[in-house]
Amino acid sequence: MLSQRIIETLVGIFLLAAILALITLAFKVSGLTTFFKQEGYNITASFDDIGQLKVRGSVKIGGVTVGEVTKIAIDPSTYKAVVTLRINSTVKDIPVDSSASILTAGLLGDNYIAITPMYSKDFLKDNDEIEETHSAMILEKLIGQFLFSIGHSNDKNSDTAEKGAKQ
Repeated sequence: MLSQRIIETLVGIFLLAAILALITLAFKVSGLTTFFKQEGYNITASFDDIGQLKVRGSVKIGGVTVGEVTKIAIDPSTYKAVVTLRINSTVKDIPVDSSASILTAGLLGDNYIAITPMYSKDFLKDNDEIEETHSAMILEKLIGQFLFSIGHSNDKNSDTAEKGAKQ
């Protein structure tokens, strides 16, 4: 009888350990916790339009993820979006004249920030700001501008045709 109880206790302990491991994995994969925060430094960048960029969005250099977006706020004086980026401590040599762009992964994918390093010998440090930024291209705005330009070119063509017919 004692051996049966020991087996049941070990099975219970194993199940609890498995459940805790699954919960830890779920939090780690989802990014909803700061238990596993990587060491690094913060930099900021101001954008006119951030599109659908979200907190925990990727920060990439040359396609390699080097950090994440930690905070998005609005500057009350300029009405620009101020994005705080957490760069991993392994990436130390980002030149101060680098530029940051908001890009889309694929045609309709998530937005991320791509940093393009330049040539300065001085490097970004904690709480520095990237001056050169390029806002997100919003697909809806581009389609609207395209349709508007098509509408105006058709109006001009019909006006030209009417003038030609009158002469």
